[in-house]
Amino acid sequence: MAATVRIHRTGAGYAPDRPGGAPETPGGFLGSGYFVAPSWVLTCAHVVQQGEGGRVEVVYESEPGRGEATVVGEVVATLPDTPRTPVPGSWPAPDLALVRLLEPTEHACVYVTERPAAFYGGENVVYLGWSEVGGVLRRVNGTCAVQGTLGWADSDEQMRLGGDLLPPGVSGGPVIDPVRGEVVGVLKSQLDRGLGGTCIGVEQLRSLPVPDGPVTSEHDDPYQAVFHAHDRYHMDRHQHPDAAVGTWTDIQSDLGATTGALTPQQRTQLLGRLAELPPPASTRGLLTLLDGLLGGQAVARYPAPRGWRDGVGALYESRRGEGALELVLEFAMGALTAERPYLAAGTDAAEERLWKWVKWTADDRSARFRSELRHKRYQGLRPTGLASAQSHGGVPRVKLAEDLAPRPSVLLELEPCGWEPDRFDWRVSVVQPTGEVLPVADDSRGTSRGTALRELPGRLASPLAEAFRRCDDLDRRAALQVALPRTLLDLDVDAWEIPSGAAALGVQRPVFVRCADADLDPDADLDPDGGPDPDGDPAPHGDPAPDPDGSYLGGPDSLHEVEARWRFIRRPGLRTAIVDCADGIRVPVPSEHELRGLGHSTVPVLCRVGGQWRQESLDGLGRVVRGGFRVAVWRRLTDKPGQPDAVCAEFHRRVTDTVVGASSAERLPELIHELRAGLRAGRAPAYWSAGIALLYDDPRQPLPGADHVLRAP
Repeated sequence: MAATVRIHRTGAGYAPDRPGGAPETPGGFLGSGYFVAPSWVLTCAHVVQQGEGGRVEVVYESEPGRGEATVVGEVVATLPDTPRTPVPGSWPAPDLALVRLLEPTEHACVYVTERPAAFYGGENVVYLGWSEVGGVLRRVNGTCAVQGTLGWADSDEQMRLGGDLLPPGVSGGPVIDPVRGEVVGVLKSQLDRGLGGTCIGVEQLRSLPVPDGPVTSEHDDPYQAVFHAHDRYHMDRHQHPDAAVGTWTDIQSDLGATTGALTPQQRTQLLGRLAELPPPASTRGLLTLLDGLLGGQAVARYPAPRGWRDGVGALYESRRGEGALELVLEFAMGALTAERPYLAAGTDAAEERLWKWVKWTADDRSARFRSELRHKRYQGLRPTGLASAQSHGGVPRVKLAEDLAPRPSVLLELEPCGWEPDRFDWRVSVVQPTGEVLPVADDSRGTSRGTALRELPGRLASPLAEAFRRCDDLDRRAALQVALPRTLLDLDVDAWEIPSGAAALGVQRPVFVRCADADLDPDADLDPDGGPDPDGDPAPHGDPAPDPDGSYLGGPDSLHEVEARWRFIRRPGLRTAIVDCADGIRVPVPSEHELRGLGHSTVPVLCRVGGQWRQESLDGLGRVVRGGFRVAVWRRLTDKPGQPDAVCAEFHRRVTDTVVGASSAERLPELIHELRAGLRAGRAPAYWSAGIALLYDDPRQPLPGADHVLRAP
């Protein structure tokens, strides 16, 4: 109750215990909230939305009878960032906001669960907040029955509560698990009719945006700043020798709220020690650590774990009884030896303190297990394969050899509804370097049916953000593959601003398209005595001779031809062929038979895709794909005035320089990304690339549902 606060509009001259709103009592009461960490308040976005200038006043009482205090706070983040249809006093789920106090003050903090609310197994929860009672603002509390969920299991999901009438003003207050003694959510809303309301799980804060620039301290990322401060607060509080009253840890111990692996005291110590370390370098790295410990059975709950405490929470439900503590200790060692996004002055000392805790906690484990821990500490202080140290934001950082290895990417599949061509079914997945395709989360998350084209960017914002977070590394953003049918290969997904108001996707990261209906015949084969040799040997028996890089004229469409081209374009010696333009005049793209006569090292280029010739250019792109090409570059035109649809010599020249200079087609996604970023930054050398698009369809990684797999090179 001491940590539960009132949120008011800023402004002096009112009695803060009055609800306000009318001129005679301008109290400006907006709703409730609670201290989640020192100087940090968690509340609802719709509560602070009614403030002015991004600031609100926070009213609290640290102890009963001590008197209320008021301090101004700044709204640092809201989820979502902006509502699609702003309505005063309303905000779409997850409807969360973080407020940071503008001056330090002493106050209590709640204990926040490190597990997703989905793991809550109790029948009831307790809520706290503020409301008007007899014309005066008073603390109120009550008990609600958990009655299920509302919405899909993603950012729209809410816990449905019933059994009590939620009074006005309690929105933003804490929702508490009385069995385990921890806060699991934020009270969002009342039901329109009847008892109860809805609650947002605190794990939705994991979907806060990841910082764009270099991370040189935990303060660069509000999520890490809040929960590092939270966990250190509870560790320090429990260790304080002058604590006059029991701490959250003491209460949890009295409740018998063990996790199956750690006592409340052990958990407080572990999370506090982890919070002294720099956070994980990326969500991908954290998931890799969990997958290694859990044998590929890491919790896929949406949103994915983001901080060390989230990883500990993911372990609680994975294994019970024998071996559970060893699992947690191995995770702690993984955190201790992990790659760092930065190195702070106290990182070495923090690692030593964590190691001492691990060693002490493992004292009653087997001698073999203790020996393995010591080996990891003294001979594996960093992951193997260290390459070099580089400066990251002015702070030395370890660079791993795996930075140069294949990386996961995000796959967006779009398929028009046959009976409603302006609506699309879609799916978001993560593609592992092995080619394995994993949904962004389990059940129906990351998928949808019948979404209107104009609504796609907004609807995709949440699942794409989650997928990117699972794949992005500290120094490199994962690519986005967009699988489209041939009739939509010109769709400008790379130009979509996701989230709304952000830079275009193609500026943020590499974005390229794949053809979802190439219609290759997997059974079509070349006559072993009459077909071309992918390595460039002459074709016997009078067949058309290959050109110097191994191509030939004619021949059936087959996977072997695709494989041959793929092998050659990954070698130095790339060249281009402008296939839809001759001397500045638009010409039809050659037939599939003629296109097969191009060398295996050739990347087809089209300079007039879309605009008034959209259907003709899409037909031409289809012939390119059917001709066995899996890499092509084009310039997307529009019908806007001033579109450079005629003067294309500079595009021909510069795109050829780009492709030939790439040495390997595998570099093209990054090079196209650099061009798009340069164009947005106003760098004149990139102006020629306006509207550039890339087909990059790796045949070694077939799309989901494909009935064939290209043989390994």
